[in-house]
Amino acid sequence: MRIVLAAMLLVAMMPTVAAQRKVSTVQKTGEKSFEIAKNLEIFADIYKTIHYNYVDEVDPGKTMKVAIDAMLASLDPYTNYFPESSMEDVKLQMLGEYGGIGALIHSDGKSAFISEVYEGMPAQTSGLRAGDKIMSVNGESAEGKTTGEISSALRGQAGTDVTVVVERKGKPLTMTITRREIKLKPVPYYGFVGNGDYGYIKLNEFTQGSGQAVRDALLDLRKQNKNMKGLILDLRGNGGGLMNEAVDIVNNFVKRGELVVETKGKITSKNMKSYTRMEPVDTELPLAVLIDGYSASASEIVSGSLQDFDRAVVIGERSFGKGLVQNILPLIYNSQLKVTVSKYYIPSGRCIQAIDYGKRDEQGKAVKVPDSLKTAFLTRNGRTVYDGFGIEPDVEMKPEYMSPIAEALITKNLVFEYVNAYVEKHDSIASADKFEIDNTLYADFCDFVAKSDLSYSTFSEKAIEELRRVAKDEKYIGSLEAQLTEMEKRINSEKESDLQRNRDEIAEMLKSEILTRYYYERGRIEGLLITDPDVNKAIEVLGNQTEYKRILNTGSQMGGWNKPGKF
Repeated sequence: MRIVLAAMLLVAMMPTVAAQRKVSTVQKTGEKSFEIAKNLEIFADIYKTIHYNYVDEVDPGKTMKVAIDAMLASLDPYTNYFPESSMEDVKLQMLGEYGGIGALIHSDGKSAFISEVYEGMPAQTSGLRAGDKIMSVNGESAEGKTTGEISSALRGQAGTDVTVVVERKGKPLTMTITRREIKLKPVPYYGFVGNGDYGYIKLNEFTQGSGQAVRDALLDLRKQNKNMKGLILDLRGNGGGLMNEAVDIVNNFVKRGELVVETKGKITSKNMKSYTRMEPVDTELPLAVLIDGYSASASEIVSGSLQDFDRAVVIGERSFGKGLVQNILPLIYNSQLKVTVSKYYIPSGRCIQAIDYGKRDEQGKAVKVPDSLKTAFLTRNGRTVYDGFGIEPDVEMKPEYMSPIAEALITKNLVFEYVNAYVEKHDSIASADKFEIDNTLYADFCDFVAKSDLSYSTFSEKAIEELRRVAKDEKYIGSLEAQLTEMEKRINSEKESDLQRNRDEIAEMLKSEILTRYYYERGRIEGLLITDPDVNKAIEVLGNQTEYKRILNTGSQMGGWNKPGKF
């Protein structure tokens, strides 16, 4: 009887409770609006007071940009403000295109140099070369400028001219280059590996048209080799981009109507479910996806969903772990705000976001999702996968760390400078797939390095220095100093052989730089495929169908979920 009376009372109270909730919500909204208005008024007052009273002249735009950037930095690294002057940066991020000359630049700490030109773009067709030292842009000296400042000066509206003065062989060259819309190729290279049995597609980014570019490449590979035994999709170093392009790429390999990704944010009306919407190219072709620690966002949607569907073997290193979605929203005065609006969830139901930007440690740094809060999910075939730390590969490859001497050769521009001289002496080289660093070329490079007075510290030397510091603090140094000094001498003696000890690694760096000069990005990719350990592991896995099916748990009776797009 008491239960019945309680139920009747609850029903009678429901309108009142609902009304109270509505009032409470209105009150909270009003309080938040007041806080926003109050703080905006305080900020405006501080801003005006500074500009009227500060001892030196203050640039209003620069001060405001600093304030906005500091505010957004307290949220996450992906929420960014773009003033009207940075619209080319927005176009580059969203469309993979910008108004410019089509070149990359780098600095040696003193001067800026052209490091790479894009094939067929204005920089290349106008005669700019990798290795050219930038002296000025539109009459303004490049001395003391950052690479970002020089890049901004080179960019601009398509059809406008930019005058660049460079130094080559000690002589100045003046070039007037007409900017154009630079459209970066999402697929810079595709071809065959493993004696022509396996297709390979390199995807650099997820900009507008990336899905169609992958589809076109796949169709062309199948046309060239109807007996293709498998495909390798390379997402290493791919930081992501447009989510719809990721869905379209997945659609090449899974049937229409599959739920690939769902977004969930504060504004529930803007939550989205993205399904495959086209007929696939091939749902049976054995597939391997390559990832590394720089594969993020849309790359993780593709690799993670194909893993969840048990459609591909993922090979490489654990991915970055970015499960956040950004929208670009228009602001006044033609400025824009890229803001994180939601998290995304892939078919098994997991979110792979690795860092919780809502929580900070004592130093103010965002913290990683702890292992204790990671949740297990199941793939379609019943394999266990986890949320909260990126995509874990099915076949893990050990990361390759650069040796101290290799790092020194790069940071001190010795590889870059040697190749500058090499190109001046050689009009051509063997084709990208045939070119190798032979003993004669490598010996010549070693002679070049010997004349450069290269200095660097090995990990062993750093460890000895740290041991010396601790020994001094603990007053053991008197009895250890002679032994530590002797160890340093032995290491210095061994360092004389570092160029030979690390020949394979250094030769690979040389090969990459030389191929880029003659055959651009496409040639570099093609030439390095032969010795790529991840690619060779993918060929091995795809070539062993028993192992391939075992990894994917194909044919298992366990089962994870059977319905398309389970969330």
